[in-house]
Amino acid sequence: MGRIAGVTAAETRERLLRAAAEAFAQRGYDGTRVADIAAAAGMSSGALYAHFRSKADLLVAALRTHGRQLLAELFAAEPDRSITELLLIIGRSLPRRRDPCGNLVVEGLAAARRDEDVARPMRDYVAERADWIADLIRVAQANGEIDPALSAVALAHFCLLLVIGSGLVTADLHPVSDQDWSALLGRIAAGLAPASRRAQPGVAGGRATTRTRTGAAQ
Repeated sequence: MGRIAGVTAAETRERLLRAAAEAFAQRGYDGTRVADIAAAAGMSSGALYAHFRSKADLLVAALRTHGRQLLAELFAAEPDRSITELLLIIGRSLPRRRDPCGNLVVEGLAAARRDEDVARPMRDYVAERADWIADLIRVAQANGEIDPALSAVALAHFCLLLVIGSGLVTADLHPVSDQDWSALLGRIAAGLAPASRRAQPGVAGGRATTRTRTGAAQ
């Protein structure tokens, strides 16, 4: 049986993903056994395999779940912010981020370098994140927030590098003040605006609601 008595399949899956995220973040991918995750979730290894084919599948599923939750919470909390402003909010938090998803990304990318079974789903995961960011950027370009002459794919790649790098170069390794980091991001955001808006105050403006953001809370 792959289900805990009295608990739905969806709840069992969520329990496994939560246990996996905590185990991978604390022990690393290589240091975590499937049996450890199953035990933390209160089930057998055999029951775990009724929901996930492998440890690699668990890692990427945990990344997808926790990443979506964090983004959905941000968009729900700031429904009237422009896309540029929301990206800046995310960017400002990077030097001090302590969310489990950041640790999971680092573990997944490190494991992918050694294990092709991890590399395949991680490539899919990174491509999904890049496509999601690129779609947001295209909406921001259509709203006049970002210069449409810039490549949405290249900007998405830049954002991914910032996010992934923040999981590696943490505040305990190299601290930076919030004021200096925010000033730098603000300058970058101003440079991304269309030329006609760069001399105007508040270039990160524009009021696209979450209804226009393709897949924003997915």
